[in-house]
Order: sequence, then structure tokens, then C-alpha cells
Amino acid sequence: MVRRSILDKIFQEMMNIRYRLDDIEKSFSQWNPQPVDVADTELLQLPDHLRRTYLTVASRGECNATVVSNLTGRCRAVESNYLNQLSRMGWLNRRRISKAIHFRPVSDEVARKPVIQVKT
Repeated sequence: MVRRSILDKIFQEMMNIRYRLDDIEKSFSQWNPQPVDVADTELLQLPDHLRRTYLTVASRGECNATVVSNLTGRCRAVESNYLNQLSRMGWLNRRRISKAIHFRPVSDEVARKPVIQVKT
């Protein structure tokens, strides 16, 4: 039989965790990503299909392939391919959160890497 005082301590600790989570959720709900300043001439270097994907990610700040596919109306596998292309080209940063890969635009402090061209 478990004592009442132990259950009260567990309940109090759970309530403290809930309050902390509420504070974290509140701080994230007020977070607005700063828009990335990219010149129109740079965006015109991208093909239309990649530009549409890049603008979707830039407008959201950070998202994964599922979110991008829901916003663009294209298949998730296609968007995943486009996001990985943009990442290899240096337009997006990747990071893993649990099992999902999240993409976000490269900040102004980090210069974009030039596209590697293979000589034939």
C-alpha cells in the first residue's frame, strides 16, 4: 500500500512539470522567425520547383518535408528530394529532431557555399 504523502509528492511534481511545459509552450508560441533577406537575383538562380520549396521553408522559418508538402500540395517524397537538393546547394541547413529532419534557411552570417561543378 502506497502512503498518501508519497502520492501527494508525485502529484505536486507532476503539476510543477506541467507548469514548466506551459511556460515553454507559451514562449514558443510567441516566437516569430526573422525573415531571411535574399536578393531577387539570387532567387532567380534557382529553378522554379526549388524556388517554390525554398520560399515555403523561408516563410515558415523551420519545417520538415511533411509540412512543406502540405503547403505546396506536392508529394512528401518529392519535397524531401527538393529540400535535400537545397541543403546540398547551401540554401538550407538540416538538423535532426528525433526521427524527423528539419530544414531552415541559411542565416546571413553563414555564406552560401558555391555549387560544386564536376569537370568532364
